[in-house]
Amino acid sequence: MRESSRLRVGIDVGGTNTDAVIMDDQDKLLAKVKHPTTSDVTTGILSALRLVLEQVPGAAANVSHVMLGTTHATNAILERRNLNRVAALRLGGPATHAIPPLTSWPDDLKAAISCGEAIVDGGVEMTGEPIVPLDEDAVRRFLDSVSEQVEGVAISGVFSPVLSDQEYRVAELVREVLGDIPVSLSHEIGSLGLLERENACVLNAALVAVAERVTTGLSNAMTANGITAEAYIAQNDGTLMSLDYVRRYPILTIGSGPTNSMRGASYLTGATDALVVDVGGTSTDIGILTSGFPRESSTAVEIGGVRTNFRMPDLVSLAIGGGTIVGEAGGAVSLGPGSVGYRLATEALVFGGAVPTVTDAIVASGRARIGDAAMTAGSREMLLRAIAACDARIEDGVDRVKTSGRELPLIAVGGGSGLISETLAGVAGVHRPENYDVANAIGAAIASVSGELDRVFAYGKDGRDEAIAEAVRLARDEAIRAGADPAQVEVVEIEEVPLAYLTEPVARVRVKAAGPLKMH
Repeated sequence: MRESSRLRVGIDVGGTNTDAVIMDDQDKLLAKVKHPTTSDVTTGILSALRLVLEQVPGAAANVSHVMLGTTHATNAILERRNLNRVAALRLGGPATHAIPPLTSWPDDLKAAISCGEAIVDGGVEMTGEPIVPLDEDAVRRFLDSVSEQVEGVAISGVFSPVLSDQEYRVAELVREVLGDIPVSLSHEIGSLGLLERENACVLNAALVAVAERVTTGLSNAMTANGITAEAYIAQNDGTLMSLDYVRRYPILTIGSGPTNSMRGASYLTGATDALVVDVGGTSTDIGILTSGFPRESSTAVEIGGVRTNFRMPDLVSLAIGGGTIVGEAGGAVSLGPGSVGYRLATEALVFGGAVPTVTDAIVASGRARIGDAAMTAGSREMLLRAIAACDARIEDGVDRVKTSGRELPLIAVGGGSGLISETLAGVAGVHRPENYDVANAIGAAIASVSGELDRVFAYGKDGRDEAIAEAVRLARDEAIRAGADPAQVEVVEIEEVPLAYLTEPVARVRVKAAGPLKMH
């Protein structure tokens, strides 16, 4: 190995396996490992990292970056575990009292997170003019009332993405009254739409302790393996963020698993516009690559029963994976919803177990050679019907994610991608690239760093060009803050939506900038 080699380690934690890869500075894959995900997750990361380093002698000393994609944040919300107690403060009285904060939340999630909600006078119009002055005394009274139990504060103002001064002022008041406590500001997380943006902000504040545990766990795993490199966490648009950034915006890690796989699929095939089907142990995610990045959802996304509007990939997720349990009910084949998960290697028929799974169906149909195919003989007829049912559901999922009649190539990745038939309706060919089984970890290892701005601008006297230039500058600054090389940041997307029925020209401008990691 060249002394100057800069190696990157990509790790992806799935519901069944934790995958790890090592890539060199020419993006060549040097080593890969699949290790069962452990119930505490961190042990699996530690083991996968150790095993992959063992394959490349002297690798630890040459690793410059470690990238992790993780489901910690998603699982914490779904399982209602390890969440911070959050005070939700809305700057929106008297205009928004009809719907208090967290009104539509599931009762158990609200009970796990909220230690108080309040609406105080404040907020701005869409043009940036104040609705009413901010009631600072009411802010102080509310903060005093929750001071005994609060672990984080979520601040959301009406139209704060247009003018964020009031949110920043309340953050100062939080520091005055409560001291050094995590504060989440809604204009930094969500876009227009007060309730969804407020929900995302509260969830972000609730996940701060989870982010701290993940970042500390990754740092400890690296130290235990003798790595002194920089660490990054994958976010849900297929790019990376620094550990400090993760601690501020942990909600952006939700949905990072499928996006890693999509970016990995693009890298492995060279395709920039394609359908990607990622078949894991417990689920199948179907998305679309546009210009090499996952297409983002244009509608509100529900997480754990809560509607949010921060950036998320546009995906169709099916509860079918390699570990999905196959059965019969009323003469018809049933797929799941149960899964053997990380116990697949001991419980599936082909591995000597007693549970028929989708992996057994893949082997029985001849689509893959795994384990002992003879063990499926007694259930062969049911397993072949299961494969046909899987094909129908995947074709339906592909139709649902497509937005035009144009046929795109389909890239099959993930450990369970033997499930995907060589001939699927509605696609221009099926491709299963080499190293498809660790596309997710590869996607993490090759990821760039991005920054995004989504804000409303009143074009006014400065005009449109000045507003667009300001949006581009802010998006570039955000990418650099997240760890991108300032010299190589490029604008990859600009979207402008004029808003009607206003007395002056106003538009919602969304800019995304991305660039490679800054090398030290």
